Amino acid sequence: MAFIPSEDRYKTMPYNRCGKSGLKLPAISLGLWHNFGGVTLYENSRNMVRKAFDLGVTHFDIANNYGPPPGSAEESYGRILKSDFHGYRDEMVISTKAGYYMWPGPYGEWGSKKSLMASLDQSLQRLGLDYVDIFYHHRPDPETPLEETMRALDLMVRQGKALYVGISNYNAQQAKQAVTILKSLGTPCLIHQARYSMLDRWVENGLLDVLEEEGVGCIAFSPLAKGLLTDRYINGIPADSRAAGSSVFLKPDNITPQVMEKVVKLNDLAGKRGQSLAQMALSWLLKDKRVTSVLIGASKPEQVEDCVKAAHSADFSQEELQIIEDILRK
Repeated sequence: MAFIPSEDRYKTMPYNRCGKSGLKLPAISLGLWHNFGGVTLYENSRNMVRKAFDLGVTHFDIANNYGPPPGSAEESYGRILKSDFHGYRDEMVISTKAGYYMWPGPYGEWGSKKSLMASLDQSLQRLGLDYVDIFYHHRPDPETPLEETMRALDLMVRQGKALYVGISNYNAQQAKQAVTILKSLGTPCLIHQARYSMLDRWVENGLLDVLEEEGVGCIAFSPLAKGLLTDRYINGIPADSRAAGSSVFLKPDNITPQVMEKVVKLNDLAGKRGQSLAQMALSWLLKDKRVTSVLIGASKPEQVEDCVKAAHSADFSQEELQIIEDILRK
């Protein structure tokens, strides 16, 4: 049966202007890092994308090496686009990236023009698209001149293979340099994708200021601190959790008494606000107008629905903000 999206999909989701560009992004975007690769159940991935679109999530974020195996998340998403969203491409913002290891040899990672152009062509083939809306350089390359990397991004736009370009994981100084180069080339930097959460606030030490000054949007990834900013680990480490498995992103050593003391207190405050901890963590990021969108991950459609509710509760009283600061600063 053909997928027919909800007619109400645009009635409740807030859309925020990305920096000083003309593009608006939904307050909540869906990342396809986990649970969309070749080792996961395709129908579940498909249902998550459907649910997200029904709720007004128009931005879907991916990268060349997402899976596992690398490339399979793009393949799965391309299959979903073909089966369910052929007539809705113009309502979607689709982004991909390159910079981390993807294939063997000297051209399968980092930031040379050779590597980035080849990666984008491969991504377009896997996605079944003529262009992506946003292409990111995924991480700074310490050996390739920044001018070469930025010229590659500029070339993508001029070739019509990407409408906009962005950067990810750049610090404040690196971002300033990249933005300046792109501006001189005539292809503005649209957005910076940065790790940001209540428990990881490095972007507040200059990066957000640079982005605001330069008119560049910001989208936050890992907003739930790899799952710590949920009620998942409050009563210990569940046997079926990420931390209990083989994940390299969250290990039992990360779940310290000091961290959990903060999580428990934050969870109590979230309950008083009528939110789950995860919802409050997302809302807390969205309170800052420099944050265009928050990038969530999910393993089932119900989680997408739960997270989207955070977009409507980004107002905090001064007392609540002070309580949060007191908890986080200890």
